[in-house]
This record gives sequence, structure tokens and C-alpha cells, in this order.
Amino acid sequence: MDRPGRPGRPSALRAPEATRSNALHAGAWWLWALGLATAASRTANPLLLALLVGVAGYVVAARRTDAPWARSYAAFVRLGLAVLVIRLLFSVLLGSPVPGSHPLFTLPEVPLPNWAAGIRIGGRVTAEQLVFALYDGAKLATLLICVGAANALANPARLLKSLPGALYEAGVAVVVAMTFAPNMVADAVRLRTARRLRGRTAGGFGALLRIGLPVLEGALERSVAVAASMDARGYGRTAQVPPLVRHTTTALTLGGLLGVCAGSYGLLATAGAGYGLPLLGAGLAAAVGGLWLGGRRSVRTRYRPDRWGVRAWLVAGSGAAVAALMAVADAVDPGALHPGVVPLTAPALPLWPAAGVLLGLLPAWIAPAPAPLSVPVSAPVSLVEESGP
Repeated sequence: MDRPGRPGRPSALRAPEATRSNALHAGAWWLWALGLATAASRTANPLLLALLVGVAGYVVAARRTDAPWARSYAAFVRLGLAVLVIRLLFSVLLGSPVPGSHPLFTLPEVPLPNWAAGIRIGGRVTAEQLVFALYDGAKLATLLICVGAANALANPARLLKSLPGALYEAGVAVVVAMTFAPNMVADAVRLRTARRLRGRTAGGFGALLRIGLPVLEGALERSVAVAASMDARGYGRTAQVPPLVRHTTTALTLGGLLGVCAGSYGLLATAGAGYGLPLLGAGLAAAVGGLWLGGRRSVRTRYRPDRWGVRAWLVAGSGAAVAALMAVADAVDPGALHPGVVPLTAPALPLWPAAGVLLGLLPAWIAPAPAPLSVPVSAPVSLVEESGP
């Protein structure tokens, strides 16, 4: 039996150190993050939204690596804060349909023609409309932060490798789009560090202009290198399939996607709760069948495919559990998840929905832990990648 503080066989309950062979499936991270985002879409309670942001941030801090895409979480947090501020500014400048009895200040109102009735610029600003805009902006910011958590935790290359063959072409574009911004952020940080080591200023508009050109040049060179490597590996080859299989694939895929859209609408709408779940299940089954048949056109192999193990099921299940519990809470007690604005009341933290959100912390203990960051001594910082004076 191992003793605490001494090396030995790791405990079965302790998450192992992440390696290439036991790294968590990238799809599990996305399903977990989408579960948190779904929960955020079902509530406007700022306390629950703040709890969701805290859960996502804690898991990212505990399980992200030092890869370039893992540094994009801070950018998504800033984007969420920017969306919140913009939503408040729009409410102040353009007004809000929410009636209010607690005026804060009055802006000069711009007169508009008769055909623009119902629209105003300026005017009275009330506390009710600002609180409503705050709740609305916080919901959208939380959605963006949950997506940022998935970008920071999931390896986009491994996610692309795990996609079905029918989605490989579209998946390449999506993965390139998801990795472009994190790589640009990493390049900008590296070039700013080089400027500081040269004794030059790394902030200000002038430094931004001098850094922007090398960053865009590096992104273009990286895209050309990816295209060349794909061409060298024979990307784009397709196999011949019978016309009946092609038509069946198209019918199943389109019909499945329509079923998923109709089922999702039924789940979101109160009147369609009875048919929403069966229609969603039938649509998912048809879409999966279409994707399986469509994958027969793709003649590609997978080297060391990622396995969907027990830990991946637990991570994805924790996100699904958070979304399901929030949906149940919205149906049972919608007033707790949507605090009133008129009359203006202070939001309260509902206990069991908050406990359900805490289930999203499960990946922080069961997902494989990232390897400790090791900085090689013989790797100097490159000072020649910046162009210009």
C-alpha cells in the first residue's frame, strides 16, 4: 500500500497525468461545454450565470495545457465582457421596451420621423431597463465563455481527426477558423515579448501597427504550410459510391437535420414539449445514419484513433446533467431562474439548481491532469521574427 508523500502506484481514483494515449476525447470537452451553455440559455439569474462562469473557469484553470489554443480563454472572457458593456450601451442609447418607474437620468432625445415610430435615440433611462439589459447581456457573455472553455480544453487537431468522414471537409474549415484566433494571440504575445527584450515599448497604437503585420504574415505562412501538407497527403480523394447510396445519404442527412431543428423548437416551446423529444431522437438517428453512409466516400485512415473511455463519458455526462437539471428547474420554478424586473426585485440563488451547476466541476478531478510545464534551458526566445524597426 502506498503511503502519502511517497512515490508509488497512483490511486485508481486519482486522475492520471495526460499523455498522448490517455488524453481525454476532444468531443467530450465540447459536449461538457455545450451542456453548460445550454444551462446558461435557460436562465437569466445573474447568480446562476456567475456560478456557471466560475465552474467553467475553474475547470479550464485545472485542466488546460500550455498549447497555443489553450490561451484563448482569456480572449473569450474579454469578448464576453465587451458584449455585456455593448448591451448596456445599446439599452442606454436606444432605449428599451421594459417599462420602469425608477428613472436614473435623462439623455437628450433625437427627434425621428413618423415612419420610425417605436424607435427612439436618447431619452429617459430607468433602473429597470438597465437591469434587464444586464441580465440579457450576462446570458450571452456566459454562452461565449462556455464556448471559450471548449476551445481552451479541446485539441482542435484531435477533434478534426475524430469527425465522421462525411464532415471532414467542413470540419477542416471549422477547425482552421477555431485555431486562427488562438494562434494569432500566441504570435502577438511572442512578438510583444521580443519587443520588450529589445527595450522597445510593447503597448500603444504604434506598437500594435508594428506587431500586426508580422502576425498576419505568420498566419498566412501557416495557412500555406497546412495546405501544402494536406496536398502532400492526398487530401481530397473520394471513392465512387452507387447513386442510390448518394440519394439516400442526402435524404437522411437533410431529413435528420430538419427533425433536429423541429425537435429542438418543440423542447424550447411550451406547447411542443410532447412531440419535441421523440422528433429530436428520430432526427438524430436519421442524421447519424446519413453521416455514416456519407463517410463511405472518404478514403482516409485514422492513425491511433482517440478512444471514448469512461472518463469521457463522465465529462460529457456532467455537462448533460447540468443542462437537464436546469431545464427541469425552468419547468418547475421559472420565477427563480428568471428574476423579476418589473417590479424590480433582487435575485435569489435557488439551491438545487445551483447544486446542479456544481456537477460541472466533475472534469476538474476525473479528466487526465496536464503535464507540468517544462521550459527548456537551451531554447532562447526568438528575436528575429519581428519585421520593421
